[in-house]
Amino acid sequence: MLTFPRSLHRALHFDPDGGHLRATAVTTATVLGTYGWALLVEHLAGLHTDSLVQAVVVASALGRVQRAFDRTDRIVACLVLPCAAAGGTELSTLIRQHADLGDALFVVGMAAAVAVRRFGARATRAGTLVVLPLVAVLVVPARVVTTDGHARTGWAALTALVAVLWGTVLMWATHRTGVLPRPPAAWVVRAPATARPGLSPSTRMALQMATALTAAFVAGRTLWPDHWAWAVLSAYLVCSGARSRGDVLVKGAWRTLGTAAGTLAGGALSGTFGPRSDTAVVLIFAVLAVATWLRELSYAYWAACVTAVLCLLYDWFGQDPGSLLRTRLAGIAVGALIGLAASWLVLPVRTAAVARARTAAALAGLGELLEADWHDVRAVRRARARFAHRVDQLGLAVAPLRVLAALPAPGPHRPSPALQAWSALQGCAGPADELTDAVSAAPADLAGDPEVTGRRARAAAHALAVRRAVGRRPQPPESPPADAPDGVRAPAAPGPAVRAALDALTALDTRLDALALLYPPPHAPSAATAAAS
Repeated sequence: MLTFPRSLHRALHFDPDGGHLRATAVTTATVLGTYGWALLVEHLAGLHTDSLVQAVVVASALGRVQRAFDRTDRIVACLVLPCAAAGGTELSTLIRQHADLGDALFVVGMAAAVAVRRFGARATRAGTLVVLPLVAVLVVPARVVTTDGHARTGWAALTALVAVLWGTVLMWATHRTGVLPRPPAAWVVRAPATARPGLSPSTRMALQMATALTAAFVAGRTLWPDHWAWAVLSAYLVCSGARSRGDVLVKGAWRTLGTAAGTLAGGALSGTFGPRSDTAVVLIFAVLAVATWLRELSYAYWAACVTAVLCLLYDWFGQDPGSLLRTRLAGIAVGALIGLAASWLVLPVRTAAVARARTAAALAGLGELLEADWHDVRAVRRARARFAHRVDQLGLAVAPLRVLAALPAPGPHRPSPALQAWSALQGCAGPADELTDAVSAAPADLAGDPEVTGRRARAAAHALAVRRAVGRRPQPPESPPADAPDGVRAPAAPGPAVRAALDALTALDTRLDALALLYPPPHAPSAATAAAS
C-alpha cells in the first residue's frame, strides 16, 4: 500500500530524466505555431474567435497523440484530420440550428471513432484524430459560434492540415536530434490475433460511449439548456480511453475531482483579467502546458488544469464563470455519473478479463522470443521488443488495480492475481534482455548448443502451458521431451554467451513458475484418454 511520503516522492520525481517535460515543450510549440497560423487566417479571412479556439483544442490534443505516429500515421493524419475539422465546424453550426439532428450525428461520430479500434493500432489513432474537432464543438461557448456561411469550414480544414505538417516538422527535428525517442514500429505494437466469442471490447466501449453521450445530451438540454455542453463533455471525459470497469472508475474519479477543483480555481479567478485580456491568453497557454506535463502523473491534474483553462476562456469572452459555479459543478457531476453508469451497466468490460487477455499476449511475445530462429538476430530483437511492449500494455491495464490496492480497506489485504502476473512478467524483462544479448553475441554457439536447445524448448513449452492456463484452455496431452539434435556435442567449457543464456532461461522458468501458481491449468487429458476419444 502506498503511504503519503511515497506518494509525495512519486509526485515530485515522476519525470526524473525530463522526458515528459521535453515532450510537453514539443506539444506547446505545436500549439503555438498552429495558434499563430489561426490568428493570421482570422485576420486575413475575417473569421471569428471560435476558429482560434478550435485550432488550439485540435493542436493541443494532436501534439500529444502524434508522439506515437510513424510515417504512415502522419500521411493518414493529413487526410483524416482536415476532413474531421471541416466536419466538426459544420456540426457545430448544425447543433445550433437543428439540435436533435446535430446531437445525433455527434453521438454517431464519437461512437464510430471508438468502434474502429477493433481494426488495430493504426485505426485507433485515426479514430482519435476524428474525435479532436468534435471535442472542440463542446469547448467553444455557445454564444460564440457563428452560423453564417461555410467559408470557415475550408479554413478549419486548412488549419488542421497546417497543424499536422507543423507537428511533423517538430517531431522530425526532435527525433533527429535525440530530444525525444522514436515511437515503436508498427510490428512492435501490432496485437496478436485472438478469436474471442461475443462483441469485441472496442464495440462494447463504442456502445457505452453512445449510451453515455445520448443520456448526457438529454440531461444537459433538459436541466441546463444554455450550458448542456458541460454534462456532455464530462460524460465523454469519463468514458474516453477507459479500458475496463476499473479503469473508468479510477479515471472517472480523478477526472471528476480534478474538474471540480479546476472549476473552483477558475471561479476564484473570474473577473481578474477582463474580456479580451492578453494576460489571460498567456495564462491559458501556460496552464495548458502544465496540464500536458502533469497528465502523465495523474488525470486529476490534467482535468483541473483544462477546466481552469475553460473558465479563463469564458472570462475572456466576457462570460462570468463565477456566477455559474453551481451550475457547472452540477453538470460535471451529472455527466460523470452518466459516464460511469454507462461503462458499468452497458456491456461492461471486466478489468480481470482485460488483464488476462494482455497477460496471454505478453506470454505469446515471450514464446516468440524463445521459438525464434536464433541465427536471425534481427528476428530475436524484434521478438524482444514485442514482448516488452506487451508487458507495458499489461501495466496500463492493471493501473487502476494499483490505485485501488493503495486505498485503505478493512480486513486483510488480498493481492490481485493480475498485479502479481504483471510483476512476474516485469521480472522476465531482465532475463529476456540478457538472453537477447547472448544470442546477439554468439548466435551460432547458442543455436548449436544441446543444453541450451533443451532448456530453451522446455521454457517455450512452459510459457505455452501458462498461456493456455491464462486463457482457460486445457493442456494438450503430455508428450515425451524432444531429443537433442544428432551429431551435436556440448563443448567441454561453455562460453560466456552460453552461460548467460542458461542463466537467463533459468530465471525465465522461475518467473513462469510464479505465473503457473496464479493461473492453475484446467484438467488436462492424458495421452491415452485423448487417443481413446
